[in-house]
Amino acid sequence: MMPRITKIKLALAVATLALSGHTAVAQSEKPGVEKLYIMNCGEGVAGDIGRWSPGVNEGQSMDFVDTCYLIKHSQGWFLWDTGIPDAVAAMPNGLAPADPKAVTWKRPKTLAAQLEQIGVKPADIKAMGVSHTHPDHIGNVEMFPQATLYVQKAEYDWPGANNEPRFKPSHPVELLTGDKDVFGDGSITVLSTPGHTPGHQSLLVKLPKTGAVVLSGDAVHFKSNWENRRVPVNNVSKDQSVASMQKIADTLDKEKGQLWINHDKAQRDSQKMSPEFYD
Repeated sequence: MMPRITKIKLALAVATLALSGHTAVAQSEKPGVEKLYIMNCGEGVAGDIGRWSPGVNEGQSMDFVDTCYLIKHSQGWFLWDTGIPDAVAAMPNGLAPADPKAVTWKRPKTLAAQLEQIGVKPADIKAMGVSHTHPDHIGNVEMFPQATLYVQKAEYDWPGANNEPRFKPSHPVELLTGDKDVFGDGSITVLSTPGHTPGHQSLLVKLPKTGAVVLSGDAVHFKSNWENRRVPVNNVSKDQSVASMQKIADTLDKEKGQLWINHDKAQRDSQKMSPEFYD
């Protein structure tokens, strides 16, 4: 017969082995971001980019892009910005602005079609955030009526045209008053970056292989504005805009991250677009 002390040692060894096995499984199923897809959410031409870079390139036109980001997190799908309304895809001449200096937008690919291409239904989106409430960023919010919307309270309360609310009152929403760790694991963090609008926000995403990325929203519109800290004329606060750009720069330094600029065509042309993804 096996001595009692030997039985105890054997039981302890088996328990230790089982525990280490569970640890290995847990480590192989780490929580966090798994994939990030870049979606084409609009293409357009600005009539005069001087409004975005005062005193520079006045009267010059410029190609713009509009970008959305779909993030697969271990706890569910998260969508950042929703772009130009999908309905614009049916407009052969695009969506012309009231101000000829602004952007005429077209929608070569719908958001719905790009989601379908990777097998994601609108109902699969668990949560979403918008950088701010300008029309080229909230055009398809109501395609996801079940998704919790993360938005700064200052933005949510900001009166729209004719004092209309900027979102349907029935849409589930989490109102923020600063930064927010969305899933509680540090992998997706909303950064409060006011200035372009009262409650503008950007997004810090930590990918396992790509590393840290900050999605700019409209805290900055293109690379030269970032490098020269230029503030568009139509921002609500120049001081807040400059402070927010510094906050993003500090975040990039701390996280050794890269900045992805929403409207910068040259940068987006160099990136992998959905159905390819970053991990």
